[in-house]
Amino acid sequence: MHAIFVAPGGDAAVPIWFVASVTWSDIRAKLDPIARAFADAVGFEPEPGRYLLLPGAEGGRSAALFGLEAAGKTTKDLFLPGRLPALLPSGRYRFANAPHDVRLGALAFGLGTYRFVRYRSGDVADKSLQLEVPEGVDGEDLSRTVEAVTLARDLINTPANDMGPAELEQAVRTLAARHGANVRAVIGEDLIAGNFPLIHAVGRAAARAPRLVDLTWGDPGDPKVTLVGKGVCFDTGGLDIKPDNAMLLMKKDMGGAACVLAAAHMIMDRGLKIRLRVLIPAVENSISGSAFRPLDVYRSRSGLNVEVGNTDAEGRLVLADALALADEEAPDLLIDMGTLTGAARVALGPDLPPFYTDDDALAGEIARHASTEHDPLWRMPLWRPYDQMLDSKTADLNNVSATSFAGSIICALFLNRFVRAAKAWLHVDVYAWTPSARSARPEGGECQAARALYGFLKTRYGG
Repeated sequence: MHAIFVAPGGDAAVPIWFVASVTWSDIRAKLDPIARAFADAVGFEPEPGRYLLLPGAEGGRSAALFGLEAAGKTTKDLFLPGRLPALLPSGRYRFANAPHDVRLGALAFGLGTYRFVRYRSGDVADKSLQLEVPEGVDGEDLSRTVEAVTLARDLINTPANDMGPAELEQAVRTLAARHGANVRAVIGEDLIAGNFPLIHAVGRAAARAPRLVDLTWGDPGDPKVTLVGKGVCFDTGGLDIKPDNAMLLMKKDMGGAACVLAAAHMIMDRGLKIRLRVLIPAVENSISGSAFRPLDVYRSRSGLNVEVGNTDAEGRLVLADALALADEEAPDLLIDMGTLTGAARVALGPDLPPFYTDDDALAGEIARHASTEHDPLWRMPLWRPYDQMLDSKTADLNNVSATSFAGSIICALFLNRFVRAAKAWLHVDVYAWTPSARSARPEGGECQAARALYGFLKTRYGG
C-alpha cells in the first residue's frame, strides 16, 4: 500500500465525511438521495471507527463515512483517520469536513498506509491511495514526515541478519547522499586508535565490526545541534545473557538510531538553519571469547573509568563515548535517544517515552511540541541524590546501580556524566515498538520522539 499527498483540484476525489452523533443528521442531509438511502438501509451509526463507502448515481463512489468519538468524550484519538487506508479501496480522496485535527488527521492517513512487506511474497495486495492536502496544511511537511517515519519503521523492522552495523552505516550514507551531508566512520580496531574504547568493548565480540558513524550537514556558522542515537543492531545481553522472551525483540535495539535518522531527514529536507551532526555508535552486543565481562573496567573517551556491573547495560556505554565526542565541540543542543531501559516501560508503558533535561525552558518546549505533534513524551527527573547509586569501589563509576530501583533515572544520570560543555542536553528513553496495532501505528517498529523534536527545532531555528 502506498499513499501520496496531492494538491486539491477537479471532481475526481471522493469526499470523506467525519461524523459524530451530534453531526450525523446535518451530514446525512448533505448526501445525495441514493447515498442517503443506502446509509439508512444498512443502518449506519456514527460509532468511532465505523466506516461506510457510499454508492453514487451511476454506480461509482459518491462519498465515504467515518465515525469519530461520541460527543462529550474527553479522550479523543487524533490519529483515528489513520485507520482509513486499510478500509478504503484505491483512489483519490479528500476530507469533506474536519476530523478532530485536520493536520494530524491527514498525517495519520499517510502513516496508516505503512506496511512492512519486504519478506512477504505473493500474498500482499497492493493499492494506491491519494489524499488531497487539506486547506491550510503544509503538504510538503506531511510528505517529509511520512517519509521520515517510514525510514525509521523500516530500519527497526528489518531483522538483524540484514541490519547489522555495516547496514546501519549504509542507511546513514544513503540519507547523507540525498541531502548533501558528509559522513565518516571509525570501524573495528580503529575505534581503539580513535579513543572510543567503550564502543569497541561492547562490539568486539561480534563477527560484524563495531563502528561510530558521524554525519555532518549545514553551515558551520549556524547553531550546532547534535543528535546521538543508540545503534545496537542486536543485543543478546552479552555474557549477562537475556532470557529468550527478553531477547526476542532485540532487533529493535537500534531504534534510537532509527529515530534520530528520521529526525535528521526532516531537519535536512526542511533546510533548518542549524549545523547538524548525527552520531551513531553501531554495534552488536554478542557473545564470544572476546566478549567484555562483568567487572571489567574501561577508560572511556571522557577519561572516566567505568566498571561494567552488567553487560546488558551496553547501550549507555556506547552512547557515553559518542556523547563525549559530541560534547567536545560544545554544541548549542545535544540530544541522545536510545532503547535503554525496561524500567521506562514499567513506569510509563510502551507509548510514552520519558525524557530528561536540567533545562526547564527546554523541557517545557519539548512537552508542548510532543502534545502538538501527538508524539507523546513525559519529563522525568534527573534526581541527583541517586547519583551515588552509580558509585564503584574499583572505578570512577559503574554502568548500573546495585539496586533495581529507578532504572531509567539511573541510566540518564550515567549518561549525564559524559556531558560537560554542551549548552543544553536532552535524553530520551524510547521503546521504538508498537506492541499491538493502533490508529496510524501498525504493530512493529515505531518512530518515537522524532516528530516532537522536529516540531521544536522548526520553531526554534526556522528554515
